[in-house]
Amino acid sequence: MEYTPHTFPPGNASLSSSVLSLCPTAATLFFLPAAYTLLFLAALPGNVLSLWVFLRRITAVSPVHVYLSHLSVSNLTLALTAPFLAAYFAWGAAWTRSGFLCQLVLHGITPVFHINVNISMTILTLVAFSRFAALIQHTHASRPSGCVALLPRGFFARLTRASFASRVCAGVWAAAVGCTVPVTVYYSVNEAKASGEAAAADGCVEVCYNPAVEIGGGLSAALAVIAVALFFVFYLLVLLSNMTVLRHIRRSRRCTRVTTSQSLLGRVLRNIVVIQVVLSVCLLPYHIFKPVFISLAIEHHQLMYSPGPDICSHCHPLASVVELKNCLLLLVALRGASDPLMYYLLDQTFRRQTLRLLRCNHSRPGGREMCSVMGSDNQRTGHLEDGTVDLTQGSVL
Repeated sequence: MEYTPHTFPPGNASLSSSVLSLCPTAATLFFLPAAYTLLFLAALPGNVLSLWVFLRRITAVSPVHVYLSHLSVSNLTLALTAPFLAAYFAWGAAWTRSGFLCQLVLHGITPVFHINVNISMTILTLVAFSRFAALIQHTHASRPSGCVALLPRGFFARLTRASFASRVCAGVWAAAVGCTVPVTVYYSVNEAKASGEAAAADGCVEVCYNPAVEIGGGLSAALAVIAVALFFVFYLLVLLSNMTVLRHIRRSRRCTRVTTSQSLLGRVLRNIVVIQVVLSVCLLPYHIFKPVFISLAIEHHQLMYSPGPDICSHCHPLASVVELKNCLLLLVALRGASDPLMYYLLDQTFRRQTLRLLRCNHSRPGGREMCSVMGSDNQRTGHLEDGTVDLTQGSVL
């Protein structure tokens, strides 16, 4: 079938652009399903292992451990949505809008996906603050950071408490779910229903992968703008925190003569650079493009097209833009698979515990007791490292 890409002009009839097809290309039909399948295969075991290490292998509980355990849960939940998203992109253009699989993906999987994307960025911001608080409290520069005087008394003390981290994470989960679920309900009852009625009026079969689903309506666009604005607030807070940490490290290096401290500060410096690059590559492109996408959607929303014998097969003007948006959203999801690798590469305690756990699993039955003893010794070592600077594990993110 040949598709006509938005070459027909607006006419006098009252056909909305929502009845047009998104004309999925190989990027949607093959690349995105393959990428989400690989994401699932990589993220699921990695985050399960990370969660096990944080909860069972590291006994010295710190705020960073609390945040990272919640981040692993969020990444694990996001990984479980990947197979459904792969099926949606592969067969969504053939599914009917009212089918069970379509309803499951749109009103079950997609909200869970976006909830965990928002939770991840919020937790990363909290980790940055927790690391910053631990750094300025346990290292010494030529003069204290100005943030100590600007922020309320006791602020840094609360940031270094595991109980405070647990309460904050519970609030983050509640806020993310409470803000996303009402939008999903409103979308399914009003915006998507209106699109289905418009398609049925022209005799078109409304498929699952359609403009109303991928572009959304007015309320969806408004809330997306708010979500993008919050992302940039959090991103700038993380960037400011990292810049402050780097400045504090530079001061501390000038007044610290102990070799181990110099090595630790240098490792923190390297970790900050790596993680900021990962966040910029995975999260920033999508959130920069999203306002552009929303403006294009608003521009084309009111266009009315002339009916024709093959109106249902005409391509939507934003079909290629929608595919670009979905590819950038894939980058956001890929961060969930990269986090366990970052834990392993950048954190010595996590790396030792992971390697020790893997050796335990492959050891003979007679060697299990020795492995347990060695694990306890390593946990005590990690606790001493936390007691010194609280950055060996906290510097992961």
